[in-house]
Amino acid sequence: MFTTTLFLCASAFASSSGNDPFFDQRMSMVEAQIKQRGILDPQVLAAMLKVQRHLFVPEKYQSSAYEDYPLSIGHEQTISQPYIVAYMTEAAKLHKGDTVLEIGTGSGYQAAILAEIVGKVYTVELIESLADTAQKRLKDLGYQNIFVKQGDGYQSWKDNAPYDAIIVTAAPDSIPNALIDQLKPGGRMVIPVGSFHQELYLVTKTESGIDKKLLLPVRFVPMVKPKED
Repeated sequence: MFTTTLFLCASAFASSSGNDPFFDQRMSMVEAQIKQRGILDPQVLAAMLKVQRHLFVPEKYQSSAYEDYPLSIGHEQTISQPYIVAYMTEAAKLHKGDTVLEIGTGSGYQAAILAEIVGKVYTVELIESLADTAQKRLKDLGYQNIFVKQGDGYQSWKDNAPYDAIIVTAAPDSIPNALIDQLKPGGRMVIPVGSFHQELYLVTKTESGIDKKLLLPVRFVPMVKPKED
């Protein structure tokens, strides 16, 4: 069933692959880096196959866009390695109608992956030029269910809360209470926590508080607060 689903997804995209010189690299990325390492959610695999990662990195890095490591996007920020993007997306246990908050828009790649799966994606980026560039890129690519805001990730985007899921792509020293508050009951948050030694957690909001599950060690850029005037 799973193999058939992925084959059908690949076949659906193959008709347009003639105009995409990176299609074979992207297919290899999904098969070798993601599927073989245990990511099994068909909707995640389909999204990773569809979204063209090379469009989310600087032109000088496009030839390395489908390798399994992070790449610089400027401003001391990175686009996460494909496996980690897929892992975090699967860990969030997403559904078609979900409303998801992302903290750390970066280039917009993770937001695009999410938007292929869920109903709405709200994404917050502290660095204004990255937010502006990501917003234009996502609009040019036709995403109408992604909404970008330049602002403080620690405060997130309260106007659209509560969220079914939150994905954080930069590491705070501890889990911000504001993010927990903005989760729906039963909502899930995937977040790296720590300074030098970081660990990725799945946080589920319960009636009595939160349930925190350790997933794996990771290395993300730090989640920083805005500079005070």
